[in-house]
Amino acid sequence: MVITVVGVLMIMYVLIGGMKGTTWVQIIKACLLIAGAFIMTVWVLALHDFNLSTLLGAAIETSGNAAITSPGLQYGVSATTRLDFLSLALALVLGTAALPHVLMRFYTVPTAKEARRSVVWAIWLIGAFYLFTLVLGYGASALIGSERIAAAPGGVNSAAPLLAYELGGSILLGLISAVAFATILAVVAGLTITAAASFAHDIYANVIRRGKVDPDGEVKVARRTVVVIGLLSILGGIGAQGQNVAFLVALAFAVAASANLPTILYSLFWKRFNTQGAIWSMYGGLGSAILLIALSPVVSGGEKSMITSADFSLFPLSNPGIVSIPLAFFLGWLGTILSRTTEDPMKQAEMEVRSLTGVGAEKAVDH
Repeated sequence: MVITVVGVLMIMYVLIGGMKGTTWVQIIKACLLIAGAFIMTVWVLALHDFNLSTLLGAAIETSGNAAITSPGLQYGVSATTRLDFLSLALALVLGTAALPHVLMRFYTVPTAKEARRSVVWAIWLIGAFYLFTLVLGYGASALIGSERIAAAPGGVNSAAPLLAYELGGSILLGLISAVAFATILAVVAGLTITAAASFAHDIYANVIRRGKVDPDGEVKVARRTVVVIGLLSILGGIGAQGQNVAFLVALAFAVAASANLPTILYSLFWKRFNTQGAIWSMYGGLGSAILLIALSPVVSGGEKSMITSADFSLFPLSNPGIVSIPLAFFLGWLGTILSRTTEDPMKQAEMEVRSLTGVGAEKAVDH
């Protein structure tokens, strides 16, 4: 029921707020997220005399497992788990640069210079937030304990709310819950707008109608697409209920890095790259990532799999990035090499100038 209500709210918000509303939610969410994480981090450190060693010792004492401070507890067991960790790292690092709703943010700034400046600020803020999560994770282990977290509704996803309630009671819990809701709304709204705009402009206007459609027609199709995507998201959310949200996000990063990143980099830095290479890279990366995820232990064959009653996990790794990302780069190169057509060198030169200097990008952003 909760998933349905949130999904309906997301559909209504996107239809009413559009890109401007989603951007403001992103801004408010980022401020609340950094503020909430900072407050909890300082609070946890204060309870342990601002001594990280004291915090780690308390986490070990509460959990009864000294190995939680040792590297490789989850990914250092065997060669397969180490490879899985490398695959996860590739997906998280490279996928961030290719998430469509993140790339869409560049169209909300007035100039290319401001876009570059916003990236620098984002890198520093994200880096600080990741340091906060390190303290919060051990803080939850020290103050709450793994057994209590695992037994709570949502399992490991409830660690932060439980820590907030332990520290500040209902007030801090309400703040963190509001941040979580705003994060969900902002991310899903951004993805929905990106998908709807891409379908309306690239597929409907240019492929189905072959350019014979006015802007109002594109907007109507985009709005209908938002509703369809929202309904499919609700069904997908119900199907993934109870899963580790953090790991599902990692899989999304792997798909983004496989489907989008090679095409972006080739377009910017390889003058010979053409349409066939882009198609081969995008479809090959997307298809391989989804196929490997379907055949991985995430979907079947394990106690924490989505389908515990079946076992068709032919791919041993939980994250496909280490295979699908290089494959997408290879397919982009192969498709370009085998193609007999070449792109306009003037367009390639313009793309290179824009990517390196930002000159001319302001006009594109305004449109």
